[in-house]
Amino acid sequence: MKSGDHGAQAERTGLAWRRTALAATACTLLLLHTAARRGWGTTVIPVAFAGAMVITLVAVGSIRERALRRPGTPKPLNPILAVTTVTLVVATAVSLVAVR
Repeated sequence: MKSGDHGAQAERTGLAWRRTALAATACTLLLLHTAARRGWGTTVIPVAFAGAMVITLVAVGSIRERALRRPGTPKPLNPILAVTTVTLVVATAVSLVAVR
């Protein structure tokens, strides 16, 4: 890979993480709307997990993009960040199923 390719790769990666976070934000807002219409209660649990997932996606995406922008060979994604993101996605899905 040429040294100039890192900038384009970092930009593509950053854009992908932002699109994912934006889609998750839209889903979170829909969950929030549903929770409000159902009178809150336990329907707020998926909203909380989804909100945490959005924050995690934004943080992990920013960290990854910065890592790719550094000169030299990019480091692989930190496994702790990947596990945290996957855990929040699964917890959100499970809470959605449990509340329905």
